[in-house]
Amino acid sequence: MDQGKLFDNNELKKNLDAAIENACQWLKKRQAPEGFWMGVLESNSCMEAEWLLVLFFLGVTDNVKTEGLMKGILNKQRPDGSWEVYYDAPQGDINTTVEAYAALKAWGMKAEAAPLKKARKWILAHGGLSKIRVFTRYWLALIGEWPWDKTPNVPPEIIWFPLWFPFNIYNFACWARTTMVPLSILSARRAVRSLPAEARLNELFPEGRSAMDYNLPQKGGIVSWERVFLTIDRFLHTFQKRALTPGRETAIKVCLEWIIRHQEADGTWGGIQPPWVYSLVALSVEGYPVSHPMIHKSISAIDTHWSYRRDNALYIQACESPVWDTILALMAMEDAGYDYCQMPAMQQAANWLLKKQVMASGDWQIKLKDVEPGGWSFEHENLKYPDVDDTAVALIVLNRLSSAAKESSEFSVAIDRAVRWIIAMQCHNGGWGAFDINNDKRLITKIPFFDFGEALDPPSVDVTAHVIEALGNLGMTIDHPVVSRAVNFIHSEQELQGSWFGRWGVNHLYGTGAVLPALKAVGEDMSRRYIQKAADWIVSCQNPDGGWGETCGSYMANELRGKGESTASQSAWALMGLLAVSGRRYRQSIERGVGYLIKTQRQGTWNEPQYTGTGFPGYAVGERIDLANKRLSLKLQQGIELGKGFMINYNLYRHYFPLMALGRARRFLNHEQLKWSEVRDQR
Repeated sequence: MDQGKLFDNNELKKNLDAAIENACQWLKKRQAPEGFWMGVLESNSCMEAEWLLVLFFLGVTDNVKTEGLMKGILNKQRPDGSWEVYYDAPQGDINTTVEAYAALKAWGMKAEAAPLKKARKWILAHGGLSKIRVFTRYWLALIGEWPWDKTPNVPPEIIWFPLWFPFNIYNFACWARTTMVPLSILSARRAVRSLPAEARLNELFPEGRSAMDYNLPQKGGIVSWERVFLTIDRFLHTFQKRALTPGRETAIKVCLEWIIRHQEADGTWGGIQPPWVYSLVALSVEGYPVSHPMIHKSISAIDTHWSYRRDNALYIQACESPVWDTILALMAMEDAGYDYCQMPAMQQAANWLLKKQVMASGDWQIKLKDVEPGGWSFEHENLKYPDVDDTAVALIVLNRLSSAAKESSEFSVAIDRAVRWIIAMQCHNGGWGAFDINNDKRLITKIPFFDFGEALDPPSVDVTAHVIEALGNLGMTIDHPVVSRAVNFIHSEQELQGSWFGRWGVNHLYGTGAVLPALKAVGEDMSRRYIQKAADWIVSCQNPDGGWGETCGSYMANELRGKGESTASQSAWALMGLLAVSGRRYRQSIERGVGYLIKTQRQGTWNEPQYTGTGFPGYAVGERIDLANKRLSLKLQQGIELGKGFMINYNLYRHYFPLMALGRARRFLNHEQLKWSEVRDQR
């Protein structure tokens, strides 16, 4: 099929209809009996390695788990001996490789085994243990392979810092906060369960442990906040060695109580792996046995939605995404033209979604005490941390379906609650963060603890775009004060070449593909120059095969923005952006993109090994439009080093986003065909 042909080609129309129907049928067959959808969330081998280290630390002997996890790690080893943080990364990652190495040794693999020989050679050739991040240092400290006094000191007394103080725990992103509290206990106790003598990592200290430089890398100039905090860190270690820590036992007790209060119903913490595993270890250190209900429930959670088997191996998800996947699957079906009243699968999913609205108190209320709950979380169980992104997209879907739903009154109540909550979460600059309001104190990022990615949850363009699209669908226009501030924020964040950065998806294709439909929803003039510039940028990134792709490397290198092998999800984002701008100017590009998705569909779905999701990245440097000052400005950047961003392959992104794009393309192209027919008839 010639992807350059226009839509009046009957073959293309027929193939488009068939692709949409096949994709819908594929989706329906994979709905859970309870009504939700959930795809596998793939990340990197740190997940399996850290769980092996947790089980070792706790003394849990479970051959089914340990053997499966070891097999999962070995399955993902690269030919050069390393492990990577996303599919087809240009090089391996030192942290993942060291953690995998340590985990395999902890559970009996010999240093001379082929996988470890290759890994060791790679580690030593890439700087060795002196290059590992803070988190990896903590894991090595827990198994006796790294001195605790050469890790950043996280004093449990942080639990007492007042809210006005920059380093109050609620000024950190929720994922950092929930990780810091248990780590503060481990740091205070300097907890160790040493590896057996035969499993120690001596071979990773080729010049001997005494010759190892354990110090944290020096950052910043001679006079800088980084240097100040490193000096403070040394003082904290000195005070701890000399027992100059009055009130420490009380602080540990308060931290422990905080951890206990924050455990979710499924036994996890925070909806993600880091606080989950560190909280388990902290409880163990404080005397909770493996048989205790809290720990038993937590370990048992591995066997539920959190793990998956593939290629005779066991893998652990860093997070689970049933709410997000269900919302987007519903949106895709609605975009495909399915009638809610005639589709039991949609009705069941919507009813499940209504029940998942979070009406419990959460950490976000620390700064919004008088605001009632009403958001949605990402996971099955996460009452403390509903997020703005899930809530915004849930609003879009429920509003679309409410007019046809018999449960319209239930929809209305849920929508009203969510709108009040989401408006209250708007930040001072007009945008929205993911989990908290005004979580943007940059001083926090200078602390030695944070070398793994972003420690804050500031407003992002993609989340803000989803919110204003939701508000636009509910009837708010660009003249509404809430929307106007948000649009100004989005405009100010536009990059010089026309795109927008994607914080939670890879990367500028995601951000730009989210912004354009949002602006249309609130009535922005889509012929404005800044919008046309964004659409032109999308077209400029289209690959010869008609699709679009963007490598995760675009977070590290500006020249890779919008560049990469074509993927189904990123092609869909690009298409939805162009479809929002519409106009015959982009019709050929749209049709080529549609042709790519049709051509690459297999058995109703799409293959996508590439990682197109992102977790807590920093911001990359870029030239952006400064709307407030009516000029172009170079904004400060916090670059992302390879391995510090957390890349994700959401296994359903490859499916529901292309289905959305094809459904919207069919409506657009049918409309264009109708307009052309009317003109022809008038002639």
